[in-house]
Amino acid sequence: MIYYTTMLILIPAIIFGIWAQYKVKSTFDGYARIKSKTGVTGRELARRLLDANGLSQIDIVKIPGTLTDHYDPRKRQVGLSDATYDSDSVAALGVVAHEIGHAVQHKNGYFPLAFRNALAPLAQFSSQFCWIIFIAGIILSTPLLLDIGIWLFVAVVIFSIVTLPVEFNASSRAIQMVQSTLMMDAQETQMVKRVLTAAAMTYVASTLMAILQLVRMLMLRRD
Repeated sequence: MIYYTTMLILIPAIIFGIWAQYKVKSTFDGYARIKSKTGVTGRELARRLLDANGLSQIDIVKIPGTLTDHYDPRKRQVGLSDATYDSDSVAALGVVAHEIGHAVQHKNGYFPLAFRNALAPLAQFSSQFCWIIFIAGIILSTPLLLDIGIWLFVAVVIFSIVTLPVEFNASSRAIQMVQSTLMMDAQETQMVKRVLTAAAMTYVASTLMAILQLVRMLMLRRD
């Protein structure tokens, strides 16, 4: 019974997560209908910003989906989604600039990004097996398995926390780049800020959920 009652602690994170997902989608969709006065597409902006930052060797590829944009440090590649690659909307340009922000972080050896990338394999492993081990500990009444599950999940929490400065910093770099390189005006820059702030809230929601899940595991371990 305690296993299910402790789920109540997750309700704030669930509510915030639902709101964050709604906020990022509604904000992106709203500004995706506003064409930028700069007249450049997401692909053109990505190339321009990469070249301006001495990253001409990085490829730009089109990938399926919406808001699936990402920078892959292993492939040295920027993936732009269907919603941003050929789009000249304010929303698309903001998302693209954010991903180039990650590429610049990588080039400059931004420590939180390097730390997150180093932690990623452990976090991925931990997220897959921590609950299996923890629940096995509950079923078998084995404290050692409970502790192993908790410590594995700690890696997931740390990964989530470190992701926050990485994402906020990439957004800050994006704002600076669209102003300095693209000469985006103040009105459009404000729109970009709103898009990126909404996107950042999804990472905050994810981190909150991870922290509350850890609290829940500790509660279960105590009982």
